Amino acid sequence: MIRRCVKLLACCLRPLIQYLNERYKQWTKPDTESLVTGTLMDATRSKRDLIAENAFLRQQLIVFKRQTPRPSLTPKDRGLLVLLASWVRGWQDALLVVKPDTLKKWHREGFRLYWRQKSKGKSRQLRISPEAIALIQQMAVENRTWGAKRIRDELRKLGHHVNKRTVRKYMQQARRDWPPRQSGQTWATFLKNHASEIGACDFVQTYDLFFRTIFVFFIIELESRRVVHFGVTRSPSDAWVAQQWRNATPFEEGPRFLIRDNDDKFDPHFSLVTGPVDVLKTPVRAPKANAVCERFIGSVRRECLDHVFILSERHLQHLMREYVDYFNHIRPHQGIGRIPDPLNAEQIDVSRRDQPVMAIPVLGGLHHDYRRAA
Repeated sequence: MIRRCVKLLACCLRPLIQYLNERYKQWTKPDTESLVTGTLMDATRSKRDLIAENAFLRQQLIVFKRQTPRPSLTPKDRGLLVLLASWVRGWQDALLVVKPDTLKKWHREGFRLYWRQKSKGKSRQLRISPEAIALIQQMAVENRTWGAKRIRDELRKLGHHVNKRTVRKYMQQARRDWPPRQSGQTWATFLKNHASEIGACDFVQTYDLFFRTIFVFFIIELESRRVVHFGVTRSPSDAWVAQQWRNATPFEEGPRFLIRDNDDKFDPHFSLVTGPVDVLKTPVRAPKANAVCERFIGSVRRECLDHVFILSERHLQHLMREYVDYFNHIRPHQGIGRIPDPLNAEQIDVSRRDQPVMAIPVLGGLHHDYRRAA
């Protein structure tokens, strides 16, 4: 009877004993995730066990490296690997996570960060009060034309004695996102505002059949792109250019402004006949300052002179007369969105849209003028 009671009691206590045993193992199990605890536990183990465990772990790392991508390491992990590698004699052979060059790079970066922090100077206190800084920035924003000297004098009136260089420093911070200030209107704005009163002149240099130089002088109006006058000569001089200006303005009704380059052929007779006109000389190596003339020169070359053999000065005069008539009255211009002569637009009859289109050859068929049949 007693045996049966003992067996029954043992069967009832066996699950409790197993549970307590498992809990005891969990409580007494060392924390392998902590580096300090794991190192202290390894100090109590034998050398044979450590060598076997290292071989076992190394084989697992080899398999892990072969089957999975490279793991991401935190800055803490990098620092610990660098520190532990300095204690291990053959760390290159034991390193499997990254390459030895990568570990050396981490060591150099840490060395650099250490000495950068070491060499940082102590932050100096501002010699200027925050109120003065706020006043400088406020004056710089509210008064766009004021300079550092003017703001410095205004601060002296308020009792703040600040160096001009310090004022300029905080002015630049306040105006950092501002566009650059123009001292006056730009060249493009001037041309746009006074295009109806501006004329321009220049030379086109070309060659005849025997490679002799011939020059074409022309005067063009900026607003309508209309060639007012042109002349052809082999030897342009100051007196010849002055006579061309007289022919272009017989009643002294010329433009208010005239753009020209710095050629010697414009002085001094040309300056004398253009006395009431404000002559604007273009800067050196600035073709955009006389862009309308440069564009006309390119059009003459591409559309006429590059396709014709010039026989003589008289032949070139005839070609230029026909091309200028085509340029002024027929040829459309993309820059102004219409043909230079506005009379042609008024002559368009809407009722003739059903009439066939005729092609009238210009410059011997080099170009054509398209019109409705009468």
